[in-house]
Amino acid sequence: MRGAATLRATLKLWLGFPPATSGVFSAGNGPAMRSPVLGAAIDDLSTLRTLVRASTRVTHTDPKAEHGAFAVALAAWYARRGRDTPAAFFEAYRAAAPDAPDEFRELLARVEASLAAGASTEAFAEEIGCGRGVTGYVYRTVPVTLHAWLSHPRDYQAAVTVVIRCGGDTDSTAAIVGAVVGAGVGRAGIPSGWRERLWEWPRSVAWMDRLAAATVAAVTAGTPQRPPRVLPGAGLMRNLVFLVVVLAHAARRLLPPY
Repeated sequence: MRGAATLRATLKLWLGFPPATSGVFSAGNGPAMRSPVLGAAIDDLSTLRTLVRASTRVTHTDPKAEHGAFAVALAAWYARRGRDTPAAFFEAYRAAAPDAPDEFRELLARVEASLAAGASTEAFAEEIGCGRGVTGYVYRTVPVTLHAWLSHPRDYQAAVTVVIRCGGDTDSTAAIVGAVVGAGVGRAGIPSGWRERLWEWPRSVAWMDRLAAATVAAVTAGTPQRPPRVLPGAGLMRNLVFLVVVLAHAARRLLPPY
């Protein structure tokens, strides 16, 4: 959810701008990265579209960001229900987003044609001009991530690995693909070795489990839930440690041997 647009919008929120005017004109990946959780949690498609719009515009006002985010949210919606075939998804998207601009619809048609031809995600990325890496532009990120998901809809490791191999903005693309495939395969579908090696102190795997449980309770009960707490100041401490490490690494690179 990071990026220049998200950072600028966050700064505006800190300065007191309301969410309705905090967004900046950008077609980056932030909204697409946070939309899968909406698709996995919300059953009603009309409500889903409304929430994706609100989630997008708090940081990104370019309509392209919203169209991309909704496509990803709908992908998670279909993955959660096991309806993860190209025919089912693209037909549903055309029906759910009749206002999608021609440029985006044509990109998704190219995804569909590439999948029908049995092309790899890497080959598709090169076909749309991302041979040297997938950029942070949502009209490049979303088609590639949808291709990776629909190529490996039930294989979490393969889907994430193949989109990383495409290069570029891999933290964004892997996060999107992992979230969409994860909506279908659940926790059990994520390789155990990946889960066991996950270390994001102070937000541990146990903390993430509690957050997921609170989210489910909020959606099913329809009442707000208090998110799990972390040690006050722990996030700041961690970030300061990383800052020192990064600065030390940068300083070392300035010294011989280069």
